[in-house]
Amino acid sequence: MQVDHTVAAQVAALVKQIKREQNGQLDLLVNDVWGGDELTQWDTPFWEHSLANGLLMQQRAVHSHIITSHYAAPLMVARRSGLIIEVTDGDTLDYRGTLFYDLVKISVIRLAQAMALDLKPHNVTALALTPGFLRSEAMLDLFGVSEANWRDGAQRDPHFIASETPFYIGRAIVALASDSNVAAKSGQALATWNLAREYNFTDVDGNQPHWGEYFAQHVAVSSKQ
Repeated sequence: MQVDHTVAAQVAALVKQIKREQNGQLDLLVNDVWGGDELTQWDTPFWEHSLANGLLMQQRAVHSHIITSHYAAPLMVARRSGLIIEVTDGDTLDYRGTLFYDLVKISVIRLAQAMALDLKPHNVTALALTPGFLRSEAMLDLFGVSEANWRDGAQRDPHFIASETPFYIGRAIVALASDSNVAAKSGQALATWNLAREYNFTDVDGNQPHWGEYFAQHVAVSSKQ
């Protein structure tokens, strides 16, 4: 069903259809609407960044999440069961290099924390989840490689060697949704690389990329030198 998640009426219609077709049952909501790549100006102070693009970024990547959760959460509350996952970038509050992008990603984590508190009495879980260096289709195109020869992208950026496919975060979501004790993680900001070790899943190539360790050893260290 094609839906613009920034339009409340369309989201309401979607949830109404889910309620009708699934007898009111909604087990999992993954808020991953973004659409901010072409709006982000890196290495630009906020007063020089396009204000229109910065505000549109909030609409696309934060307002859309709020709207969707607003309409979807009541289905979970009614059944006293469900999991809401807010997909973000990074599991810390460290600055992400440009104000409007940073505001989106921090806001998404805060959404998960706040929703977790509101939903706790109703046995519904909300948390935030980040991938590492994501080897998405857009990134493959940017690096001029395919999934078959993606390692060649490390010639352009050596950190690309530690990247992960979208399947990795997909498997993290499956692991979380399958965990009967997932409520213990409610309100937290989690990362694929830690969950891979906890739940023992791999990326599609059988590896377990750990962006947290790689970043600490290769990225953070070089930035201080």
